[in-house]
Amino acid sequence: MARAAAARLITKIVDAQAARGTASVVITGGRNGNALLAALAESPARDAVDWAHLDVWWGDERFLPDGDPERNVTQAEEALLGAVPLDPRRVHPMAPSDGEFGSDVEAAATAYATELAAAARPEDHGQVPSFDVLMLGVGPDAHVASLFPEHPGVRESVRTVIGVHGSPKPPPTRISLTLPAIRAAREVWLLAAGEDKAGAVALALSGPGEVQAPASGAYGRSRTLWLLDRDAAAKLPPQLYPATSS
Repeated sequence: MARAAAARLITKIVDAQAARGTASVVITGGRNGNALLAALAESPARDAVDWAHLDVWWGDERFLPDGDPERNVTQAEEALLGAVPLDPRRVHPMAPSDGEFGSDVEAAATAYATELAAAARPEDHGQVPSFDVLMLGVGPDAHVASLFPEHPGVRESVRTVIGVHGSPKPPPTRISLTLPAIRAAREVWLLAAGEDKAGAVALALSGPGEVQAPASGAYGRSRTLWLLDRDAAAKLPPQLYPATSS
């Protein structure tokens, strides 16, 4: 799944850059997100991307000190970002807990929302850029980014970025894009690999609603793509299985 998704992402970035000169992506952490980034780093086609004209954003972050190995940005740098010639001005990590906002996660979230708004163009018609691809890992409980089932953040309808308190998955304090920000993307890709994701995938695709299964509320303006391996697709109805697994 990671290799197939990486190949697809390279094509999407190259197409966007050919059309507009630049591209923007939102990357995700976790097992599946980091596997995709590692596969992209190893791909012989990676040099087709004009890395200096790529904006990289994050869907969520663990509110931990800079350099902490559990931070998504730290893992992304190890998997890919440190190996490609990105323009540092186009890399947009979320603030750490020992940064300029200290332990104030709400201030850090507001600052990221402000940065997104500054990058939005008039044609984006919103408070965030129209990302070319926004990637999300799907958790075993059907959470995406740091939006968890029945948690207050999944109900947010106005703000684009929030501070998350009391996350059911450690660490308890996080920063996350909200569903309104996610839905501004041209394409949303949901990644799931492994049998531990099968129940969440089946639940989210059964239409339970975003409060119960946040992944079901994540969709793009022009396309929503589920990228699954066979284990993650195992509980889908048989007629969907060939079309939704890779």
